[in-house]
Amino acid sequence: MTDVTLPAVVDSTLPVLDELTSSLGVPRDILASTDEIQTAWENLPGVMRKIPPALRTESLARMCVAVASGLFDSAINYIWNASIIELREKVRKFGLNVVEQITGKSNFDEQALLDLKDAELLSLCLKLNLITEDGFFFLDQCRDIRNNFSAAHPTVGKIDDHEFIAFANRCAKYALGDEHSHVGVDIQAFMDAVKGSKFSNEQKQQWVQRISQTHEAQQYLLFGSLHGIYCDPSSNEEARVNALMISAEFAPHFTPKAKSDLINRHHEYIAKGDEKRHKASQQFFEKLGMLSLLGEHEMHSMISAACQRMLSVHQAFDNFYNEPPFAERLLQLSSQGEVPDTVKDEFVNTVVTCAVGNPYGVSNAAMPYYLKMIQSFSPREVEIMLNLPKKKNIVGERIKRHQRCKSQFKEIVRMVDPSSVPTSVATTYNYWIQQR
Repeated sequence: MTDVTLPAVVDSTLPVLDELTSSLGVPRDILASTDEIQTAWENLPGVMRKIPPALRTESLARMCVAVASGLFDSAINYIWNASIIELREKVRKFGLNVVEQITGKSNFDEQALLDLKDAELLSLCLKLNLITEDGFFFLDQCRDIRNNFSAAHPTVGKIDDHEFIAFANRCAKYALGDEHSHVGVDIQAFMDAVKGSKFSNEQKQQWVQRISQTHEAQQYLLFGSLHGIYCDPSSNEEARVNALMISAEFAPHFTPKAKSDLINRHHEYIAKGDEKRHKASQQFFEKLGMLSLLGEHEMHSMISAACQRMLSVHQAFDNFYNEPPFAERLLQLSSQGEVPDTVKDEFVNTVVTCAVGNPYGVSNAAMPYYLKMIQSFSPREVEIMLNLPKKKNIVGERIKRHQRCKSQFKEIVRMVDPSSVPTSVATTYNYWIQQR
């Protein structure tokens, strides 16, 4: 913003006002008083500095002339008109076709925009996030003042210098002062692109940029649509990949509202008994690292199922070769939040059983995944692990009967940080640490 310095015209203007009202035989107080004009003129540069130079149009020049002449009722009309023109321009930049998609208004074209009453325009700008809720509140008050105290209509009273400056300041701050205007995303074009061929990196970045520049309300709508495409059984794999690719760019910064909308969509699938979409939705949350948002019940279900598959593969033929992808998935699931208490025993038992291996060895390719999970064990999970050798289960029997398994368990215990060992199993921990 460039600085604004208004010329010293008041001293030459005020005598003219006195002579003009006197020659017409009207009271001088039909215009603002000398003190009011001086105060308003002195504060006007501060208001003008909030307005980008490109928006300091002829309406604002006329406003300044009106202020110097003591015509505050005309001055507020000029700056209000400038504000309405700029708000319409913000809507145009957002995209009239996109406004039609979001609002559901058919044939929302240039003429429809021009036909909007001021109150309707403010409401539309609020819906599109082109103005904030604070901005809507203050601009709506300005609209009421303009309708009752400006030269646009017969007035019900007069406003003084402080009221005028407050009016002008609100228009400058909430309608004229924001140089950044959101640009809406053409929803239909975006959906067509997502359902087309797999995005190139340049294409992905272009859509990410466009979504970043639109307002939150439309972002929520787009994220929900991407979730729907991913979960739709009829979507091709390229569309699912595109949907996940775009969502992953925004997932780390999802607002609570965005997360809530997605969770509600997920629960709708459960309520409708749509098993295919429900499973796909679980996978969507998992891929975005947000599985913990679905709650303990679903976390329990998914981790338990992964543990059962893991143990099944571990005990099957050629397990050393087949274990890695199942171990990696179990790590991914358990890394997305605390493992629910209801499935901790099964989880720990599975991980330790596979990490200890059988008399012939372990799956070397899967061991890094097992070790990461063990190193992340909570104190409760450490307690469960240290009690496993005492139980009549697969890993307990292997530790008792096979020296290789016993030695492997000892090495696993040594990976546990002493600070994670509960007092109740400290003796057992020390026993294994001291084993040679």
